[in-house]
Amino acid sequence: MKAIWNGTVIAESDDTVVVEGNHYFPPDSLNRDALEDSDHSSVCPWKGTAGYYNVVAGGETNANAGWVYRAPKDAASEIKDHVAFWKGVTVEA
Repeated sequence: MKAIWNGTVIAESDDTVVVEGNHYFPPDSLNRDALEDSDHSSVCPWKGTAGYYNVVAGGETNANAGWVYRAPKDAASEIKDHVAFWKGVTVEA
């Protein structure tokens, strides 16, 4: 699977974890040059608190387009430190 935004591959892995239709990419598959920490967060009742990344590519920033559970609840432990994307980031095989 690949996550692509603005012509840049943000993540690529054959070992994503699919939860609720979202592909969560493992930490070692991420293009760290295209991600910057965001101070945004949200809470999922069963997964826990999500942190966010801004995706930066082609001179543009897609705010809060990636999210990560750094300390998920037990039910979501398989996605710890994995990143999923939305807001126009294309995820394709």
